[in-house]
Parts: sequence; C-alpha cells; structure tokens
Amino acid sequence: MESVQHVNRIRLIVGLGNTGTEYESTRHNAGFWYVDSVARRCGARFSSERKFHGDVARARVAGSELWLLKPSTYVNRSGQAVVALALYYKILPTQIMIAHDELDLQPGVVKLKLGGGTAGHNGLKDTQARLSTPEFWRLRIGIGHPRALQIEQDVGDFVLHPPRKEEQSAIDQSIERGEAIVDLLVDGNYEAAMLRLHTR
Repeated sequence: MESVQHVNRIRLIVGLGNTGTEYESTRHNAGFWYVDSVARRCGARFSSERKFHGDVARARVAGSELWLLKPSTYVNRSGQAVVALALYYKILPTQIMIAHDELDLQPGVVKLKLGGGTAGHNGLKDTQARLSTPEFWRLRIGIGHPRALQIEQDVGDFVLHPPRKEEQSAIDQSIERGEAIVDLLVDGNYEAAMLRLHTR
C-alpha cells in the first residue's frame, strides 16, 4: 500500500499561457516558461495531444512518472485541458500543480501554496470551476503589478507585454528556484519544497 505522502505527490504540472509566437515572450506565459524549464531539466519532449487540448510531455523524476501540460486553449479555458488529462490518467486535484503568472508578487518572488482564491486569474478560475474544487497546488510566479512597477498600462495590456530586461532576469531566477523543487514535489514532500523555495 502506498504511503499517504506518495499518494499526495504531484503527478501533473500544468503551465498556464497563451499559444502562438506573438505571446511567447509575454508575462502571461510565465507558466509556460516554467514547464518548458522543467521539461529541459528532465529531458522530456512535448508533443501535441488533441484529446488533451494541449502539448504534453511525460517525464521521470526520482523514479516516478510526471506529466507536463501546456494547454492550447488560451488561458481562460485552461481547465478544459487540465480536466481532460487528469480524468484520463486518474490524477486527483491535490496531485496537480498549476504554474502561473502572479500580479501580486514582485518579479523574482515565487510561492507555492495549496488551494486559495484565483486573484482574478482567468486560467485559475476556469481550472477551479472545471475541477469543482480549489484544492490543487499553485506555483505563483511573480511578474509584478504595473502600478507597483510604475508602468502606465492597465493590467490586461501589462500581462500581454514582455517583461523589461531586469524583470525578465528576476523571473528567470525564480523559475530556476521553482524547477529545483520538482524532485520534492514528486515525492510529496511539500514542507521541504516550501522551505527551500521560500527561503532566500
């Protein structure tokens, strides 16, 4: 019989973002940047899977299978892809981690948490609605808020523009830190993962 810790381990990491070359470098695609980084680390390759509404990669981490998903539905319908893959492979909501851009955190800050609100993020809203629960893990990748960064853009424009050079560098470093805890997530060791991630 599997231990509770192993049952509760992460089996699916989803990166939120918009498909298309015009969106690749935009702040709203921080979740895509993260899963791409994890895939490179694991030597996994993405392939388009129509039945899962996105690009899917299968990795092995610490001897365990880990699915990586980039929905191709655009951010506001991300839950369609998440639910399709989770149902097919019998993955529980608590075994899913959604990596997404976070306006409420400054560039360079990254936080892990289970459950909570959506902070107006349409990808999280759709995922939560389709899973019928908020009880999934979130990797919140700080992109900052235009007001805090003294950028004269509304939020909608801000997230669809590339970060400035110094912001991009800070976001890249936070993604590296998030990537470094994947082995702990796959092992279900969330306390150690949060300690490592949140201690700088």
